[in-house]
Amino acid sequence: MQTAKKKWKMYVIHHSHTDIGYTERQEKIEQYHVDFIRQAVAICEASHTEQHPEWKGFKWTCETFWAVEKFLENATDEEKSRFVNALTRGDIELSGTYLNMTELIQYELLTEMLARAGKFAAPYGLNVRSAMTADINGYSWGYAEALVDAGIEHLLSCIHTHHGMFAIGRKQYPFYWEAPSGKRILVWSGEHYMMGNDLGINPDGTLSYSVRDETPVWGIAEDHWRLAETRITRYLEQLEKEEYPYDFILVNVMGLLRDNAAPNGRIMSFIHEWNAKHGDRVEIEMTTLNRYFDLVKQQDVEIPVYKGDWPDWWSDGVASTAMHTQIFRNAQRMMSVVKRLDPEGKSVQAHEMKEAEQQLMMYAEHTWGYHSSISEPWHQMVQELGVRKEAYAANASRLVYRSLDRVLQDRGDVLLRPNREFTYKVINSFDYPVEDLAFFYLEEQWEADYFRNGMEVIEEQSGEIVPHQQEKVSRGYQIAVMAKLGAREEKRYVIRSATAPAAGRTTSSTRLVGADRIHDIPDLIPQAQAPDLISITENGIESAEVRISWQRGEGIVSWLDKRTGKELIDADQACGAFTPVYEVTKGEHGDQMTVRRIMGRNRKGMNVQRFYGQLTGVKEVTNGALYAIVELTYQVEGMSHYSLFLKVYKGQPRVDVSVRMHKMSVWEPENVYISLPFLREDNGELWFDKAGAAIRPGIDQIPGTLTDFYCIQEGLALAAPSGGLALATPDTPLMQTGPLEFGERRVQGQEPRDRKSLYAWVLTNYWETNFKATLGGFYEFRYTLQWGKPFDAVDEAVRANHSVNAGTVAFRSI
Repeated sequence: MQTAKKKWKMYVIHHSHTDIGYTERQEKIEQYHVDFIRQAVAICEASHTEQHPEWKGFKWTCETFWAVEKFLENATDEEKSRFVNALTRGDIELSGTYLNMTELIQYELLTEMLARAGKFAAPYGLNVRSAMTADINGYSWGYAEALVDAGIEHLLSCIHTHHGMFAIGRKQYPFYWEAPSGKRILVWSGEHYMMGNDLGINPDGTLSYSVRDETPVWGIAEDHWRLAETRITRYLEQLEKEEYPYDFILVNVMGLLRDNAAPNGRIMSFIHEWNAKHGDRVEIEMTTLNRYFDLVKQQDVEIPVYKGDWPDWWSDGVASTAMHTQIFRNAQRMMSVVKRLDPEGKSVQAHEMKEAEQQLMMYAEHTWGYHSSISEPWHQMVQELGVRKEAYAANASRLVYRSLDRVLQDRGDVLLRPNREFTYKVINSFDYPVEDLAFFYLEEQWEADYFRNGMEVIEEQSGEIVPHQQEKVSRGYQIAVMAKLGAREEKRYVIRSATAPAAGRTTSSTRLVGADRIHDIPDLIPQAQAPDLISITENGIESAEVRISWQRGEGIVSWLDKRTGKELIDADQACGAFTPVYEVTKGEHGDQMTVRRIMGRNRKGMNVQRFYGQLTGVKEVTNGALYAIVELTYQVEGMSHYSLFLKVYKGQPRVDVSVRMHKMSVWEPENVYISLPFLREDNGELWFDKAGAAIRPGIDQIPGTLTDFYCIQEGLALAAPSGGLALATPDTPLMQTGPLEFGERRVQGQEPRDRKSLYAWVLTNYWETNFKATLGGFYEFRYTLQWGKPFDAVDEAVRANHSVNAGTVAFRSI
């Protein structure tokens, strides 16, 4: 064994990486982790007796509190007592992490989740001061805030650089992460969570994953001692070359060569043998999170401070199951509505809301399927694990809406019965004013028959007739009114038969529309009509607030704010607003694995083929008292149908956009983007609404972090002193800011190649292991644009996005 310059101490964290659904059925993994804790308790106890003195010094870290919860649900009173005793002795330590999450989870649920471990530990006089994550390599900025608020002081980040990368340009290094409030948490940006296995610390499980040398191994090495001595020495020598400032280091080790692995006492046996042989030069000690971080803080080494977002490279799985992500996001949003409507829990079944939260967390957990989802998409385990993952979103939705139904029933919701009054209640669940559509429904033809001669809608308190718009929809007849509501305000509306006949329609002698109803020539003479009437032609749609223009092939090329004369679309971008972009990367001889494995951070291959949608048709859908809708149809590779529905409002600078597509099923790695080429002028800044904080991508970030895409919450904003733009994104959380072209990727702190591009990244299946292999199916993704002076402040834009995504609560009332 060669000798490094320093006398080294190698600390080892022994844990089991929690990956729910990657290696087994989700319920089987739960059973595993319950038993892992039983095994860890038994090993710890045996290490203090003559039964296994070679295990003395064994420490076990519970990577996630979810596993502890499941253990406590299944354990006997004796097992619980033994577990607490092991915690008290310091043989076992709790991590404050609940699960290794994507960034889908909203801040309120995130804070509740991270507080669970501490709440359990407190009655036993224990403090949960540290947390660890594994596999994921990023978190929303609010994650730091939630950790600090839960009493957690330290975070060990065991990154995984497969299609990802570590922050600050180096791993195995500490820094203080400053939360939005200014509070700080000490982070150790560590190695892969099985680095100890690479170095040979587990004689029962050695691998060549992070370390690729002349001795490839995946299992039990032929000459384990020689491999361990060589790799540990080389590893420490490399740290010295990189001017690593400490004489100690931390690595993680797993008991078996797999995720969801059992504890292994023989690791401790190897450590004793190593120390007897090489301890004078490199000593190894199994430790816990608190002990290691306390050691780091005792060193006379300056620890840098960074503040900002830490985007996760591994949040993109959410776009491989886009429909269920949409269901998840809506359920999470409606859960917040239920809590605002029933803050004291008088109507809601508490256990059902708790179970809804649990289902949401299980969907947002980072594992997106079985490990052979791409190579064997027909495999029974792939199918079973896939539907279980998707069921978390469906179960959460069912539970949340059941709770909403109970809340509304207690507030006077009248269920289906003959001779119901046509009275409706509308509620603003937010603690700030909103102005939004409220929708009332007539059940099919039999209720509409009461209003053959027309109807009018009355705001009950004032007695005023309010404008309304009626449409035939799948549920029956939808009547929309624009409701202005104060904070937490509710109003009642009544539908009654019209007291005056509706105005008839006639032809116009100045509107240049042919008998074919095609309006493809601009009018020469201004129309004798109300100034707020929305005009729809073959080339655009125009209200008093906006003129949206499109061109054949190119799509939407202009979005003019008529109040200010400002153009909102950046003409320098590659394609028009909401134009689809489709990418596919072909593998040689149909190879679906290798082509994906070598994509790296590009998420596509060098030979990627890219196609832009071509506008091919325009059709007016409706034009009424409140809004007009026009449908734009596109042709695009990879889809049999793609259309945009633009709902332009009267009297408001607002447009709702629905993107409808039928994605054809292919096996090759592919991506679908929707272009959002909105102009950043007047020193305007792009802001993303992320869990716990609004951030400026490329500005409010830790150095070395991802800048190509972000997983956001309810929307984004383009804020400028002269007025901004709020874009609500209720269904599609991934925003692509980096260039689509294959090439060198840039991280925070490096000059990006393109600061202006913006796309919603709505579908992907590029990952070679556990993404859903096919994206085929029908989708509808919704967006709402609002613009003007109120949105020069990002807080107003964020509030607007939250309120339009949740909408008003409207129901039939007594």
